[in-house]
Amino acid sequence: MSTTTTPTPLGRAAAGTADYLDQRTGLGVAVKTFARKIFPDHWSFLLGEIALFSFVTLLISGVFLTMFFVPSMAETHYTGPWDSLNGVQMSEAFSSTLRLSFEVRGGLLMRQIHHWAALIFMASIVTHMMRVFFTGAFRKPRELNWVVGFTLLILGLLAGFSGYSLPDDVLSGNGLRITDGVIKAVPIIGSYASYFVFGGEFPGQDLIPRLFTVHVLLVPALILALIGLHLLFVVLHKHTQYPGSGRKDTNVVGFPLFPIYVAKAGGYFFTVFGVIALMAATMSINPVWNYGPYDPSPVSAGAQPDWYMLFLEGSLRLMPGGAEFVTWGDFTVSLNVIIPAMIVPGVLFTLLAIYPFVEAAVTGDKREHHVLDRPRNRPFRTSFGVAVLVAFFILVLAGSNDLIATHFHLSINDITWVFRVLFFVGPWLAFIITKRICLGLQRKDRELVLHGHETGRIVRFASGEYIEVHKPLDAHERWLRVQHDNIRPLEIEPAEDARGVRRKGYQVDRIRQRLSQVFYEDRVEPVTPSEVAAAHAHGHGEHDEIAADSHEPAQVGGGTHLVEPEGETTTDGRNPQV
Repeated sequence: MSTTTTPTPLGRAAAGTADYLDQRTGLGVAVKTFARKIFPDHWSFLLGEIALFSFVTLLISGVFLTMFFVPSMAETHYTGPWDSLNGVQMSEAFSSTLRLSFEVRGGLLMRQIHHWAALIFMASIVTHMMRVFFTGAFRKPRELNWVVGFTLLILGLLAGFSGYSLPDDVLSGNGLRITDGVIKAVPIIGSYASYFVFGGEFPGQDLIPRLFTVHVLLVPALILALIGLHLLFVVLHKHTQYPGSGRKDTNVVGFPLFPIYVAKAGGYFFTVFGVIALMAATMSINPVWNYGPYDPSPVSAGAQPDWYMLFLEGSLRLMPGGAEFVTWGDFTVSLNVIIPAMIVPGVLFTLLAIYPFVEAAVTGDKREHHVLDRPRNRPFRTSFGVAVLVAFFILVLAGSNDLIATHFHLSINDITWVFRVLFFVGPWLAFIITKRICLGLQRKDRELVLHGHETGRIVRFASGEYIEVHKPLDAHERWLRVQHDNIRPLEIEPAEDARGVRRKGYQVDRIRQRLSQVFYEDRVEPVTPSEVAAAHAHGHGEHDEIAADSHEPAQVGGGTHLVEPEGETTTDGRNPQV
């Protein structure tokens, strides 16, 4: 017996509204298509969502803070509940920050939510980009989306710097003074640029209002636009997925956006917001009342910016003072500032920005990729990424060399020299070690595919031969370890044709070939079907009879000989003895 239900007034109103919008905008088709979009399920994909939700938290808390913050450098005398600063002359910006912290209900909590959300926003962007880089998610057709993500990283740095400079306290003022020095170090136009930015001689009267406009209007608008573009590219290109059986470049294995991921995303937002709120309620951050209003005279140990700008501080601290000035013509070039503040960060960021295009040019690969790489199968890329990260972390530690010296009772000069050496040696060591690890893991995968997992069970034959019985890989694990492409260095045509005429474009091809040799000369060939077949054939016979007698499953490769019969070799020419 069928039953019918009468829609409620609210249901009829919702249906009528949806129908009205669909007929005039075609929204129904877009929502239907988007709701059916399949997304793979893996914890690392949540790193991007953490960045998105922490940015939403920044917007919510930022709206609250703008209602009470006064972006002015006009002088005033503070009167309020913080007794140690009563009667002290300070800017309106610093005074309003104190009022937010001690007099506005919930003001201090919202300040700390905003600051912690900013730190997590940058941390999640960095870790998300690390995941994209090491798994090769930037390959065609996602090169432009990598550039969008890289631009979001730069905008995040700008948003953070402009934000923590607004209170006009001693700590942020010291950071702005460094910024003024960096701007003035620019040859020819440095002093003019400083006057333009600060509205006169540092600190001027216009900087805080300008930073406020940049922080609450310009940068958030650009970030919102790029986040929208970033998500649009994700939908257009479809989501990448980790390698595994059944996963190909032509499909996506996962769950639909609605209702699975809509429910997950909603709950995950409140989880992220709850964690940030808990951190803000229990862990103090940026207590500006302890620093006092900006005064250029007090500078002490422990004056560090937020973690994402600490690499720039470390770069400045490591630069030797002997390279302070170099006279060039009628101009003075401050290499002690230009090199650490412009060249070093410029090189690091440029390498990150252009890497997808360099790799595509080196490999000559023009097909689309939707299945991710295992980092071990791209030794150069993985090693290069680790080397850049090591250089970054060395600079971060160097930015805290004074804290390391005071906490561990060490010489700050010795610490600085150690970091100077590590900055040049550390990335190269990290590159070499990481590459060796990747190649070793590839060899391990090859051994597992050919011979299976070791069981620790030793069998002796009547002839005196010993073998270790191996457990074969199932089809899923075998596919995971052999599915990657075998990329070899590029082969190019000769420099001269058959008539001895030099070929056009040879030099460009030769450069590409040399780069491809750097990328792919050191590699481990993946297992071929013929090698697997040979390993199967090698395992049949009396070895499998032993396994059958002991109720063991048939072995792939039949186990590895502990004592190799004289003259026997494996199909790849290596000694199989272990």
